[in-house]
This record gives sequence, structure tokens and C-alpha cells, in this order.
Amino acid sequence: MDADQLKEMQAPIKARYREDPEAAVVTLKAEGAIGEGLSCSVETGRALVEAGLHPATGGSGLQACSGDMLLEALVACAGVTLNAVATALGLTIRDARIRAEGDLDFRGTLGVDKEAPVGFRDIRLDIDIDGDLSEEERASLLKLTERYCVVYQTLKAAPPIAVTLHSA
Repeated sequence: MDADQLKEMQAPIKARYREDPEAAVVTLKAEGAIGEGLSCSVETGRALVEAGLHPATGGSGLQACSGDMLLEALVACAGVTLNAVATALGLTIRDARIRAEGDLDFRGTLGVDKEAPVGFRDIRLDIDIDGDLSEEERASLLKLTERYCVVYQTLKAAPPIAVTLHSA
């Protein structure tokens, strides 16, 4: 896909959202059900993923770790966004590799130390690009990828989350 094809594809969508801002608000959903042992099966839209405890908290390592899944979502979103931004700007990228790493102190989630954070302490997103880009193009590509990556922006400025417990 080139920049013109992308713009042609998105033009009617953007026009609709300008005319009807509420049409642009879409509720994304995820569902899961607890399973055997300490697992939860999550429907991804493409497959069923069974998540479980990370080995650092007693898990077997045979199930997906939710922390890994969060980093995978960040990598996927950053990669798609990078590709779309490069396409829209008419930049030629031969290849790009995206990696995310995050540091967790498992004392927090295990309740070993109440002062230890529960959740990622630091997250690093690294992007290696193979393309003939000027420093200005690279800077613009990075800036716009950060700006338009949904997962990155959500992690950077976390929205309020409401948790409600219902009886079955």
C-alpha cells in the first residue's frame, strides 16, 4: 500500500468522523473465563489464549503471561502505527524490528513487600529501522508513531479504570 491508497481508504472514514464525532467512539472489548489451575482463557478475536501465572510467581511457563501480552500489544500497536505513518509520509522502510521490555518487581504482586510496586516499573520500546531516511524523517516518524500509537498513549497517560464485581 502506498500513501495515496492509504489516504483514499481512510478519507471517507475521516469525513464521517468529522461530520459525526460520536461515530468515532468505538468500545473495544475483551472477555475471558477462569479455567483449571490458575488460568484464564481470553478470546482474542483470532484465537483463544490461555493466560496463567508467570514462572516468577509460581507459574509453569506453559501459559501466556499477562505482562508479556501487554508488551506484545505495545509492540504490535507501535509496529502497525510506524508502518501506517511511514506509508502516509511516503517513506520507504525495508524492514523494522520492534522490541518492548519491561521491568517487574514480583515482590509487589506476591505481597512480599507492600512498598514494591505492583506492575511494570519501567518499559522500554526499541525500534530498529532499515531504510534510507534522513535524521529529520526518522525524528518525524518516531514523533508521529508515539503520537498515534493507541497502546503507547494509553500506557503513558493511563485513563481511569473502573472495576465492578457482579454476582453470577
